[in-house]
Amino acid sequence: MPQDASPPFPNPSLQAAGSAGLPPTAGGGADDGMIAAIRSVLAECGGLAVDAGRLAVDDDLYAAGLTSHGCVGLMLGLEEQFDVEFPEKLLNRRTFESIAAIRDAVRGLIDGGEA
Repeated sequence: MPQDASPPFPNPSLQAAGSAGLPPTAGGGADDGMIAAIRSVLAECGGLAVDAGRLAVDDDLYAAGLTSHGCVGLMLGLEEQFDVEFPEKLLNRRTFESIAAIRDAVRGLIDGGEA
């Protein structure tokens, strides 16, 4: 077997994330599209002090500048983007603490349940 430094089956999601300067996301596939959409809404509606595209999926959004006002805008933007409605029990700090937490909540709502 040749001593090639490159893996035989490169991970396209890691390459895509790396080439765009974004942190890689865990899960890949459909997850990448959802993460990208969440990042877009976060950048547009979250009022963060940092570039949403540079955040890792598990970074603390409140430490990145998300305020209660920004959280309301983010929630409304997510509801529009994903055609979901956040029930009262999900309207808490934990639901919006990271991109991963938002992804899990949105995925639960899309799948017909609640996260």
